[in-house]
Amino acid sequence: MTKYAAIDIGSNAVRLLLAMVSEESFGLRVKKISWMRMPIRLGEDAFLRGTISDERACKLTKTIGGFAKLIDAYQPVAVKACATSAMRSAQNGRQVCRRIKEQTGIDIEIINGRQEARYLFQNRHEIMTSSEKAALFVDVGGGSTEITLFCDGKVQDSRSFNLGTIRLLNNRARQQDWDLMKSWLTKITQGHEPVEAIGSGGNINQLFKLAKGRPGTWVSRKKIKKIRDELAAYPLEERMKRFYLKPDRADVIIPGARIYIKAMSWGRCEKIHVPMQGLADGIIRVLHDKRMQAQSMETKIDAPEIEPALAKAYF
Repeated sequence: MTKYAAIDIGSNAVRLLLAMVSEESFGLRVKKISWMRMPIRLGEDAFLRGTISDERACKLTKTIGGFAKLIDAYQPVAVKACATSAMRSAQNGRQVCRRIKEQTGIDIEIINGRQEARYLFQNRHEIMTSSEKAALFVDVGGGSTEITLFCDGKVQDSRSFNLGTIRLLNNRARQQDWDLMKSWLTKITQGHEPVEAIGSGGNINQLFKLAKGRPGTWVSRKKIKKIRDELAAYPLEERMKRFYLKPDRADVIIPGARIYIKAMSWGRCEKIHVPMQGLADGIIRVLHDKRMQAQSMETKIDAPEIEPALAKAYF
């Protein structure tokens, strides 16, 4: 098995995934060795002030530095770190990334919404329940929501919206973004009923657990609404105690539920499947695919009777 490491720098939290991948007869086998999450909340700076504060930049640098030591001990063949909406929105995002590279050696790529959706698409073999049906993949983050329509196992359309839990929590979501999501979903799902919904992100994972969902099963939109209403009935501290929620999850889970409910409603999805796959999982798959392609090219170059391999770009 081959070792890889992925870092996902989101608007709400920063995550490290250490994994091992092997080629099996049934496809790729991905084994998660270690998973760490730190609630940095970059979005609170990026979406409210337009920049990442020195305090949060310092905390992020220390976190990435800690991750770097774990990665060094793990000795993976490849590492990739990606930053999403908060770093994209912050005026000093690239400056913060340079500072982290200088102090930790970790090179961070700030990816756009479409690139984020494409990384998430790498998990399609895990998230697709039926290749014949249309499926709406919804990933809700702190700063943005990525939605992709699959049909016959292939991407039909994909879009990123500036609607995320941190934005909603701080009243930074714009009505025009809601309107854009509604019109886009209404248009792309026409003629594709029934549409299955597939959810990704910490909030839908938690909602699924609160619904007592079992692996391989669905949770209805009606059930998510019921849980959302139950959560909203209590102030933050009481919500944490009653539902065993961490502080950094208890405040964003309600706006997160709101986004999922609206996306499902406008996409005409009555149920949602939650496979527990995210951006870091997609990064691991991309790293492995690139390594396999590189090895394949080397093999072809070493064999004179085979035509030179053509490079194939990912995105």
